[in-house]
Amino acid sequence: MKKQRLFSLLRLLVLCVLAAVIGINVYTFNASRLAGNAFPMPLGFGLSVVLSGSMEPALSTGDLLLVVAREEYKTNEVVVFRDGRSAVVHRIIAVDGDTVTTQGDANDLPDEPFLSELICGKVVLAIPLVGYLVSVIKTPLGTLLILALAVWLLNRSFRREQKDKTEQLDMIRAEIERLKAENADKAEKAEKAEQEKRDSE
Repeated sequence: MKKQRLFSLLRLLVLCVLAAVIGINVYTFNASRLAGNAFPMPLGFGLSVVLSGSMEPALSTGDLLLVVAREEYKTNEVVVFRDGRSAVVHRIIAVDGDTVTTQGDANDLPDEPFLSELICGKVVLAIPLVGYLVSVIKTPLGTLLILALAVWLLNRSFRREQKDKTEQLDMIRAEIERLKAENADKAEKAEKAEQEKRDSE
């Protein structure tokens, strides 16, 4: 029973991950390609992957960033902002009213000042190297690989569950046969004893 629950939980988990990956990919594609949004942030949260070394040593290529939208942004905060159809991760070095100036930690020169409304959110968490995996998953090939893996895992867990059920049924049948044989043996002994009793009378 524990194995069955484990496999059922595994199937549910795989389906949830698959649905999330496909949903995020479809949402990102629609937002970026159709709506022209360089960095879609559903519910005020977004994930970004560092693609260059402009923020070394604070952030490295391949880092996965969790980005959260804020009401206002302050100097020294690392933010993601829209630059045309691209998203850039740099540090705020100056705030002048609605105008913000950023610069990459590894860059010699600051970026051109821009309106703060172009800021998507502040970087609140960086996970090293995981961004490479996310980048692969976001590609059509990555999605197909995830789908193939999900189908394989579901098929394997289903086969394992069926095997466990078959083994349980075989055990139940064997136990039934054993009980039948035991009852038949008892009945035969009882009949013998009864016959012996009648013969002795």
